[in-house]
Amino acid sequence: MTSDNQSIETDFDLFLVAPPGLEGVLCAEAREQGFRKAKPVPGGVTCSGDWAEAWRANLVLRGASRVLVRIAAFKVQHLAQLQKKAQALPWTQFLRPGIPIRVDASCRKSKLYHSGAVAERIGKAAAEAAETALSDGAPIRILARLDNDLCTISLDTSGEPLHKRGHKPRVNKAPMRETLAALFLRQCGYKGQEPVIDPMCGSGTFVIEAAEQAAGLAPGRSRDFAFQHMAGFDPNAWNEMRNAVTPSAPPLRFYGYDRDAGAVEMSRSNADSAGVAAWTDFAQQPISDLTPPEGTPPGLVIVNPPYGTRIGEAKKLHPLYHTLGKVLTERFSGWRVGLITTQPSLAKAAALPFTRDGGPIDHGGLKVTLYVTGTLP
Repeated sequence: MTSDNQSIETDFDLFLVAPPGLEGVLCAEAREQGFRKAKPVPGGVTCSGDWAEAWRANLVLRGASRVLVRIAAFKVQHLAQLQKKAQALPWTQFLRPGIPIRVDASCRKSKLYHSGAVAERIGKAAAEAAETALSDGAPIRILARLDNDLCTISLDTSGEPLHKRGHKPRVNKAPMRETLAALFLRQCGYKGQEPVIDPMCGSGTFVIEAAEQAAGLAPGRSRDFAFQHMAGFDPNAWNEMRNAVTPSAPPLRFYGYDRDAGAVEMSRSNADSAGVAAWTDFAQQPISDLTPPEGTPPGLVIVNPPYGTRIGEAKKLHPLYHTLGKVLTERFSGWRVGLITTQPSLAKAAALPFTRDGGPIDHGGLKVTLYVTGTLP
């Protein structure tokens, strides 16, 4: 990161964006993947690395929503000062001539409180230096955050949010984001070495995520990123990095069930798109028919049932949750369970030995909580 002297270092502060409440879970993943100085902070994880590490974070991290590279931080209290400092930044080290840019700004507890004016000054300085244009649909996004008069400037190296991996062409209503599913699997203790069953699989997100992790498939293997449009990007080095992640067929299978035939068909299509169809099985069946697949060792059952978001709807779902809990208690001895829901009363209706793993997490505008069990007796 640069400071008031505007020097450029080989390493930058990388910021891995996480759903609020899951920063520690993402930090554990970042540390496992070898990212240096990984530390959970509100809204994400900070770590240290060069540009290649920013590329690698986009490629391999399953739980990050975005990867930001922080390029500058300085105190500022008026627009003329901001403009001068923005003009002094080495924009040509980051931006390519002719590649449009856009700036998003936020201001909090600062003398500069007009985010539009802040974005305008920084955008003008960057565009003039890099000989490019400002555009709302630009592939490069600059983020400016003013907090207590400290202006932090970052580049979004991801572009599209990282849950858009390009492997799920078909989705149902309010699908679970892949990044959130990966973090929930991690919270359930899943490490890619046991079978996973989702008895209400929807578009197959949990099953596909589990199979990808077991096979060692990089989540970012099939998509493009914003950093590919930035100065200094090396296509050969990037291809070499992607090709270095070598998957292998897991000795396990992963199962998804749904009472809706359309959801089963959707899941199969998505699994095929993700390259994990050979290791996944999807079938149409109700909860009452759920049993462990024959010859399958105990593993993890993870489920994201309906929530009943309107007044009175949740009570109607109690029998569904009760049936789920009864089936799991009677037939899944030795397995663990993870259940995501919005209301404690629904989790209670399952009558399983749940503990809450963390507080409520935002999912599509709703606050959901993961409830987990130990090994069922």
